[in-house]
Amino acid sequence: MMALGKFFRTTVFKISLAYLAISAIGAGLVLANIGDNIRALQEEKIGKALDSEFAELRDQFDHGGIRRLYETVERRTRRPGAGLYLITTFAGQPIAGNIAALPPELLNHPGMFETIYQASGGGSEKKRRALARIEALPGGFRLLVGQDLEEGDSLRHILKSALLTSLSWLVVIGMFGGLWVARRVLNRVDAINAKARKIVAGDLAGRLPLAGTGDELDRLVENFNAMLERIAELMAGLKEVSDNIAHDLKTPLTRLRGRAEQALRLAKSPEEYRGALEKVLEESDRLIQIFDGLLMIARAEAGAGREGMSDFDAAAVARDVGELYEPLAEERGVALEVAAEPGLILYGSRELVGQAVANLLDNALKYGVLENGLDAAPPTAAQGERFAMNEKRVRIVAGRNRDKIEISVGDKGPGVPEKDRVRVLDRFVRLENSRSRPGSGLGLSLAAAVARLHRGDLRIEDNEPGLRAVLSFPAARIVRRPTLERAPAEDPRGGAGEGPAPPRPDAAA
Repeated sequence: MMALGKFFRTTVFKISLAYLAISAIGAGLVLANIGDNIRALQEEKIGKALDSEFAELRDQFDHGGIRRLYETVERRTRRPGAGLYLITTFAGQPIAGNIAALPPELLNHPGMFETIYQASGGGSEKKRRALARIEALPGGFRLLVGQDLEEGDSLRHILKSALLTSLSWLVVIGMFGGLWVARRVLNRVDAINAKARKIVAGDLAGRLPLAGTGDELDRLVENFNAMLERIAELMAGLKEVSDNIAHDLKTPLTRLRGRAEQALRLAKSPEEYRGALEKVLEESDRLIQIFDGLLMIARAEAGAGREGMSDFDAAAVARDVGELYEPLAEERGVALEVAAEPGLILYGSRELVGQAVANLLDNALKYGVLENGLDAAPPTAAQGERFAMNEKRVRIVAGRNRDKIEISVGDKGPGVPEKDRVRVLDRFVRLENSRSRPGSGLGLSLAAAVARLHRGDLRIEDNEPGLRAVLSFPAARIVRRPTLERAPAEDPRGGAGEGPAPPRPDAAA
């Protein structure tokens, strides 16, 4: 009983009942309209037959008088299935016909009308309905010609019975059909609820079951599963960040404490204390930069920054970043080239895209020329020949690729092994050949998060030789401003402007 009540409370069953009620009302209206049309058609047909028959009898009266009319009526009343006939005097006395009784006032009102009559042939005959026509004849006689309506009443009674029977079957079939549909849907909903309870209990790897029908429930489940996938990714990222923070920040914090303890234990002069404090400040700044990078990644992945999006020229951003890093590239002896097509309109955050390009360029200048020995001992003759072949060059290219706008940064350095090109996009991931360099492994993560915020992606490719990082964004379909002014670039050592943010050496991977 409880299970049956559960079916009755389902939305599907209620919708089935509503559909059943609407169908029943519609069927009733249709059948009632059919009955009215049948009745109107029957009365029209009887009226024409009565007019024709009355014309024939009047012709008999005109040619042979009352006697001939009397004989004709008597002859017609003896036919099987005869109509209704009655001839009376001016006083209402019956002369001929097959009607025993009529309402007394009826004969004084000529015309076509519906009346109640009693047929001749026995006092027990019940009263019946008829459609009759009465006309006055010369000499004060009255002639009635009519047709019994019981046959039409029987037909309407049959239609009424058919309607009630059909509605009864419709209700029964609709009830069982509603229960069957409700049971099928309720089984699917119960399966979804059961799986959802397991997910709520902590089974984040679980997914809601699909029936494979492609209906609205399947589409809803697909969206929920996509949401669960995203939640699982975020939870995994949160766990990874927590683990990485606990692991990667332990060393600088330990070093920070060690230097403070060393200063307290060994420093004797103000200069020694000052030097120790400066080292502590350097470590503190590095920790702050790491947390700033994590905060920027978290804001980008949470969608922060969409409220400030607008149309901007991606080519101008590429040129601004190139100008920003040109002094640093010259200092390291690297040729920095920028090739940007005009009119690359993006819809998004200019500042975040500029920061992503700056991170990629900072990585290229740090690690793309690492083997050149520019930051280490002078190269040997063999190394110099190999470095010359690698063309100490970093190239920024901004262009259109079908409906995408791509900004790539390529170098001629050692590159990244193909098996690690996806892993390096995670937070705090640093390959073996870069662990000795400054950095925290957040630059590529930030660039990838900015790309996802703009519905794009970040690809790591082979530059043959070297590495090419490609930011791909969907092009703006509607340009809201006809002209775009180029934002002024910032000073590479820091300064306020509308271009990309100043380089963050410790935010790069």
